[in-house]
This record gives sequence, C-alpha cells and structure tokens, in this order.
Amino acid sequence: MNKIKTYFNWSSGKDSALALYHLLRDKRYAVDELITTVNSHYNRVSMHGLRKELLLAQTNALNIKSSLIELPEMPSMEIYEQKMTETVTRLKDDGFTHSAFGDIFLEDLKAYREKQLADVGLKAVFPIWKRDTKELIYEFLDLGFKTIIVCANSKYFGEDFVGTVIDKHFIDNLPKDVDPCGENGEFHTFCFDGPIFNKPVSFTIGKKVYREYNNPKTDDSICKADAYGVWYCDLLP
Repeated sequence: MNKIKTYFNWSSGKDSALALYHLLRDKRYAVDELITTVNSHYNRVSMHGLRKELLLAQTNALNIKSSLIELPEMPSMEIYEQKMTETVTRLKDDGFTHSAFGDIFLEDLKAYREKQLADVGLKAVFPIWKRDTKELIYEFLDLGFKTIIVCANSKYFGEDFVGTVIDKHFIDNLPKDVDPCGENGEFHTFCFDGPIFNKPVSFTIGKKVYREYNNPKTDDSICKADAYGVWYCDLLP
C-alpha cells in the first residue's frame, strides 16, 4: 500500500512531539519532512524563541529531514503567507499531499490552515485534534517524553515559571484558567527527549528575559490579543 506523503509543521514543542508520535504510528502516513518557521533576525524558532542550533539538534535526533521557513523580525500577514505559499508549493511539487499539525482545539486556526492548504490542493491532518488536554499531557509524560518551558505569557506567569521541566506535579498545580497544554498560548515548550528521539537533546539553561510585543502577523496571531508580555528562558546548546 502506498503511504500518504505528509510533511509535519514542527514547532519544537510538546504538542508537536505527541502529534508526530501518533502520526508515525499510523501506517497510512509517511512523514518525510518537518517544516519550522524561524525568525531570521534572531535565528530562533518563531513564537518559542528557541535557538536554531537546538532546533536542528532536535530534528537530527528525530532522524527526519527538516526545512526552515525564514521570516523577518516582524512579518506582515502578507509576507508570512507569501513565504508559506512558496514552501507549500515546493512541497506539493515534491509529491506531498498532506500537511500535519499539533493543534488541539483552536477552531479558527484549524479553519485557517485548512483553507490555506486547500487553495494549493493539499489536505490537513490533526492527529490529536479534540483530545482532552489534561489527558494528552499525562499521556505525553507516561510515554517518556520530556519537555521544558521556554516561554510564557506574563498575564499568567512570572520569571520563575520559565525553565521548568514539566511533570505531573506541575500540571496539577497550574492556575485553573490555564490550559494544561497551554493551547491558548499561555506557554510554549521545547521537547528534548522521548520515544521518537534516537537520543536526548543536550542543553543548559541560560538567561531569562522579559519582552513586550504587538500581535505578530502570523497564523498564530489569530487567537491572541493585540499586545502582550512574554517571559523567555534561553536554552544553550
């Protein structure tokens, strides 16, 4: 049986890792490439602030070909969509028919992704869509994945929160208005070990910094406020 040639939109975080885990176990799909957006000004993963060197170490440990979409520091929606269209067109020309995501319950974002892909003749796949987020994070930990908080919305968290490795105690003590997977943008993570890795990704914890932003003009901005503050924990290769 010919498998469905699929690329995965890889964020470097826990939801991506768990969604990829399930997709790799689904014998209908062949995941042949990982795609990640990177801020070319800082050489860091968009939204997460993860150094590109650690992203590449991570994808090497996954043993799946990876490609980067390099965006300017503050891309407009037009620039973002132009870059995405160029990448998706190249992938379609390479024989890809499906695009996978780690989204869980953001309906507007899902609809946006599906429309953008349909415009170029591709289909979207959401391996963990509509799963209970507390069950998901427990499953993630029970499978042996390991992840660390790399950035967090200052509306919910302070400096001490970033740089924390997630465990069940952490999940059980989150504020009640915070999703266990941070699906509303409350926090983002870097997944550094687990059953889909051929080795753990080594790093050390660097400085913690606070930054304030206007809403970034990417697909992630659909579900966020116009301005917000973020705590980052820099991870060093």
